[in-house]
Amino acid sequence: MKTIATASAPAAIGPYVQGNIVGGFLFASGQIPLDPATGELVGSSIEEQTEQVMKNVAAILQAAGTDFDHVVKTTCFLDDMDDFAAFNAVYARSFGAHLPARSAVAVEKLPKGALVEVEVIASLED
Repeated sequence: MKTIATASAPAAIGPYVQGNIVGGFLFASGQIPLDPATGELVGSSIEEQTEQVMKNVAAILQAAGTDFDHVVKTTCFLDDMDDFAAFNAVYARSFGAHLPARSAVAVEKLPKGALVEVEVIASLED
């Protein structure tokens, strides 16, 4: 197992790592919209927060040597399911023709008052 750690994504705010590589797959921890440099929440709208989340996910993918084209599964957590369409509009821009399998659920509360969290599983091979 190889642990992924990059300063280009927020440091863990609890007892976990940004991601682990096992058996040719990256299992990335959920990302909330934190600025990697300050650890502060970015944006107040679902669109702004989703942009930052996807930047954070991209940084972890890059640190693992992979990208959005190799994401096979995402799990998306929304503070409010009424934000689903606006979230989807921003989320979709990270993916080209390849779309991963996905779950999306509404939750009661996310860390630091975030509106969205996204975790990914990505292949390191074609």
